[in-house]
Amino acid sequence: MFYPSLSLFINGQWHFAERGHIDVVEPATGEILGKLPVASADDVERAIQAAHMAFPAWSRTPALERAGILRRAGAILRSRAAELSPLITRELGKPLKEAMGEVETAAEMFDWAAEEARRTYGRIVPARILGMRQMVTLEAVGPVAAFSGWNAPAITPSRKISGALAAGCTVVIKPAEETPAVALGIAAALQEAGLPPGVLNMVFGDPAAISMQLLDSPLISAVTFTGSTAIGRSLAQQAAKSLKRITLELGGHAPVLVFEDADIDAAVAAIGAAKFRNSGQVCTSPTRIYVQDSVYRDFAEKLAHKACSLKVGNGLDEGVQMGPLANPRRLAAMQQLTDDARANGATIAAGGKRLYDRGWFWSPTVITDFTDACAAASIEPFGPMALVRSFSTFDEGIGAANRLPFGLASYVFSQHTKTVKAASLAIQSGVVCVNHCQASVPETPFGGVKDSGIGREGGVEGLREFMQVKYISEL
Repeated sequence: MFYPSLSLFINGQWHFAERGHIDVVEPATGEILGKLPVASADDVERAIQAAHMAFPAWSRTPALERAGILRRAGAILRSRAAELSPLITRELGKPLKEAMGEVETAAEMFDWAAEEARRTYGRIVPARILGMRQMVTLEAVGPVAAFSGWNAPAITPSRKISGALAAGCTVVIKPAEETPAVALGIAAALQEAGLPPGVLNMVFGDPAAISMQLLDSPLISAVTFTGSTAIGRSLAQQAAKSLKRITLELGGHAPVLVFEDADIDAAVAAIGAAKFRNSGQVCTSPTRIYVQDSVYRDFAEKLAHKACSLKVGNGLDEGVQMGPLANPRRLAAMQQLTDDARANGATIAAGGKRLYDRGWFWSPTVITDFTDACAAASIEPFGPMALVRSFSTFDEGIGAANRLPFGLASYVFSQHTKTVKAASLAIQSGVVCVNHCQASVPETPFGGVKDSGIGREGGVEGLREFMQVKYISEL
């Protein structure tokens, strides 16, 4: 099957050769897909300089013109979905249908940002003095350093790039080295849409070295990162040295509360689909599932049955519902967490083992009657593992949901209005979904509280992360 030549993208130019490289590996087979050029310190500096030099003209480009480029880029991505989707499946492993949906959502990110670029309104503040005019305006903050993870290789770069460009910022982005092809496809779509050279730059290589160089540069004004809490905390400390603005979307370990009046079949369907989507490698994946006593056994049995019924295999194959894990590290983590849960008295109700001799496949896993002593109760599995246990009272359920220092997404299932309202207010989370599990769409704000992050991406709020307020007073 087709796999493109990989490159760096700096100041409107594609750089292929005369560099070290990283092997890009297909998780379904373990085979090498391609060789990714590694950016040198000079490459990164050229990208920074390009973003810096392009910023004045891009930030002054009329919003309508910026919007037109973003809209065209979204249309190009949509037209290339049949080409880009298999690249996601081959690099990450998710089923082709899921990959198609991801490309569509990435295109929608550009659609939304194009519209919002024209709505970055300021305001007039009534003055105390006759003849004085007091204005509040929004301006692009400056060149942005962006970092995106491997688990949503089209959506996450698109969200960051589209928001920053819509606000008038230029970008140096380091997407994940495991999944570079679709990110480069996004850069190609923007170039074809008419984006001027230097406005977007894309580098790959040593994550620690690149992040340090970008955050140490006085030419970078803001940072946006999606990834682990530990790395996000380190980047925040580094950004604070030069007072750079930072947006962090970090770990989740999302809780679910299923109350006794919930539609159990609908809850199992929604939670099961969300849990095993992308093999559970989603920061909003519902993982700690607390079910009220009277419906606990019914729910647990049905979720285990759903897990056992899923067809696991190469995401390119017909009918496959869950693909492999992204890398061998995730396999080792799943094995360790499963063994630990079993040792601490939990029941492996479904899965709990590696599948096949080739590729990095793990069976959809449901663990019931877990306790907080289990490592997986506190460490985000980031894999196809659902933890299920019972609770008795409302306060007990809320206490369990809020036990950890994370607060990205959470889920409530109930048909009782009073319960829904009380739980939505009590859960400490940036996102609360009631009777469904779609935690984010382009037009809504997305981000966490506590150790799950700072700031928001998406929606009106996401665009504001790349803008600063100026107050102008005229007499």
